[in-house]
Amino acid sequence: MAEEDLPYSAAGDRSPWLIAVVVSIATFMEVLDSTIANVSLRHIAGSLAASQDESTYVITSYLVSNAIIVPISGWLANVIGRKRFYMICVALFTVSSLLCATASSLPEILLWRVMQGLGGGGLAPVEQSIFADSFPPRLRAAAFALYGLTVVLAPAIGPVLGGYLTDAYSWHWVFLINLPFGVLSLVLVQVFVVDSPATKARRRKLLADGLRVDYVGFLLVALGFGTLQIVLDRFEREGGWGSPFVNLWGSVCVVSLIVLMFWEWNHRQPVMNIRLLRIGSFAISNVLMFALGFVLISTTQLLPQMTQELMGYDATTAGLTLGSAGIVTIVLMPMSGVLTGRVVQAKWLACIAFAGTAAAMWYATGLTQTVGFWHISSVRALQAMWLPFLFIPINSVALVGVPPERNNEASALINLMRNLGGSVGISFTTTLLAYREQFHHVRLGEHVTPYDGYGAGVDLGAISRLVQTQAATLSYLDLFYALTLVALVGCVLAMFLPRMAPGEAGAAH
Repeated sequence: MAEEDLPYSAAGDRSPWLIAVVVSIATFMEVLDSTIANVSLRHIAGSLAASQDESTYVITSYLVSNAIIVPISGWLANVIGRKRFYMICVALFTVSSLLCATASSLPEILLWRVMQGLGGGGLAPVEQSIFADSFPPRLRAAAFALYGLTVVLAPAIGPVLGGYLTDAYSWHWVFLINLPFGVLSLVLVQVFVVDSPATKARRRKLLADGLRVDYVGFLLVALGFGTLQIVLDRFEREGGWGSPFVNLWGSVCVVSLIVLMFWEWNHRQPVMNIRLLRIGSFAISNVLMFALGFVLISTTQLLPQMTQELMGYDATTAGLTLGSAGIVTIVLMPMSGVLTGRVVQAKWLACIAFAGTAAAMWYATGLTQTVGFWHISSVRALQAMWLPFLFIPINSVALVGVPPERNNEASALINLMRNLGGSVGISFTTTLLAYREQFHHVRLGEHVTPYDGYGAGVDLGAISRLVQTQAATLSYLDLFYALTLVALVGCVLAMFLPRMAPGEAGAAH
């Protein structure tokens, strides 16, 4: 493919597959880090003399800063230069990882996690735009298969690796493991990735026309998405809408996001180009990516949490329940890349895959606290087999109709929607879990009365624990019912995706 046909390619005269592998290293590391620390919170809290509740800020701080940088990463890549911006993100993420591992107090590790989130937030959107710009249309679905491995496989491996490192060594290795990969990524990107003449010309034109920094947009993005992440994370712990904390920051969030939409729509150089949502295929793809993130990240947290709470699994074993998903994803991701757009229309692949995901979640509603390890693992495997047939078709259709010079901004938006789906999903499932557990505890408790024939020697404490366990089990099953409905909604929406001509995957018109 001649260079003029791919004016924004990051490959230069090298194979785009080499560039794809190079830029996937840091992105895989960053997505992995978004889940790897979850199973280590108890150990981090003990080491830093923090409470279990305070330790959750280790996750929240990262997600908040990540949520702020993702929507503006496309604009930053255009202004700073895509390669330069990517390397800055890798360097910031790597250095912050080292500082997290050496932190001696909770405020210190929170500061470095914020910096780590800022560095990591720009990696996935830039990688996706590089894939879209460096591969001809006929290869883009296959290329997105490699990209899919980085953002779908990493969340499955994170809890497994995090549990092993924490149990076998210490929580510090959850962060130290990033160092060699970060250094390797910086070296390889510097040597192999290029900013094409067209990419450089786009940046020069942007600066020559008079760069109008959208300071108001920056502020609204930070307020809107930052407070949204805080509200989602603290909603259940603070008591929901009855909490002044939730109401205050929820109001700031809603007002900021509403004003942001109007402001960015009319700004000449918006930091978040929401005008791209006028493209129908792109708008629907964003909603579907939100649903994908909702189900994927929710179950990534739910299954290990359920096995630890109800079945007594340690961190490593709980994480291993997700291990089968990684194997299934690796095997099926290339197949999805071949099928998408060539053999089966992307819209029908996505529709079938959402229906299959709904079936997997329905299967999960049959779990009990007595099922074995492999039964739990089979639930995740059944879900994971459909992920490649969701991720690749959605990404392939998303960029159809998006002008090539807008790929950076489009990639930022679709990654934002995947991350938001995960954040909303976790908040939703955490809140619903608490509410349904209270509901089932009351309902089950109504059947335990002094007239049920219990004798004087009955251990009422054991009965209370049994009721509590059964209530928790039923509440988890309720969540799987809810996730079934989310997947079914995705199935219906996928039918509205446009048809793609052969070889059109990700092509811009």
